[in-house]
Amino acid sequence: MKLRVLGCSGGIGGNLSTTSFLLNDDILLDCGTGIGNLTLAEMRKIRAIFFTHSHLDHIAGLPLLVDSIFDSLQDHALQVYGSQETITALQTHVFNNVIWPDFTLIPTEDSAVLSFNVLEMGKQYHQEGCHLEMIPVNHVVPTVGYRIECEHGSLAFSADTTTNDSFWARLNEHPSLDYLLVECAFSNKEAEICRLAKHYCPQMLGADLGKLKHRPKLYISHLKPGSEDVIMSECKQAIDGFDMQRLQADQVIDI
Repeated sequence: MKLRVLGCSGGIGGNLSTTSFLLNDDILLDCGTGIGNLTLAEMRKIRAIFFTHSHLDHIAGLPLLVDSIFDSLQDHALQVYGSQETITALQTHVFNNVIWPDFTLIPTEDSAVLSFNVLEMGKQYHQEGCHLEMIPVNHVVPTVGYRIECEHGSLAFSADTTTNDSFWARLNEHPSLDYLLVECAFSNKEAEICRLAKHYCPQMLGADLGKLKHRPKLYISHLKPGSEDVIMSECKQAIDGFDMQRLQADQVIDI
């Protein structure tokens, strides 16, 4: 199993793009602006997308992706997975024939190129030799992280969250964890914004990592543009006992 980072920034600008990860060649975790870093041929291989939540920086690429690869979806609809709240938000606010066409009815309802699927919390989903599990986290809209396991290892992605117990408790129920991708959107001086927006700053993240019994390789994601160096410097001060680095676009994690 390999995870390719298409985008992992908390914003855009220059070579920065927002959250999207390619699992193997045909599964996406979120579909932010990072999807634009794929070639058209690579996009046509995508068969499923697992969303963490409904915020624009995590869903922005989906409408254009469906439109761009429409011709390759005639025989197999693009399968979109997420919580009930996320699926409802996509249907109500994006694929509503006002912001974007409702591709669940195009070209016909019986042969549509897009299919929405509600995931159940705590249930594992099997895709291409991988087991994906949703874990609730703490954000301003209903949000989930994911734990992904294959024959050779495991990886967890926190998605957007702030201080919580659910994510760490569930990870601790598993015997191992090899890689952890976790957000840290703001610097410590913006701790109040973190509380309001329900993100992590280094002090908060360091405290929550103390709840985790595993010591996976740690990647810091979702840093706000222009604050990356400060955030990473503060993470190094606040976090002990982990092999830690900043997540980068185009990075590939082999599991």
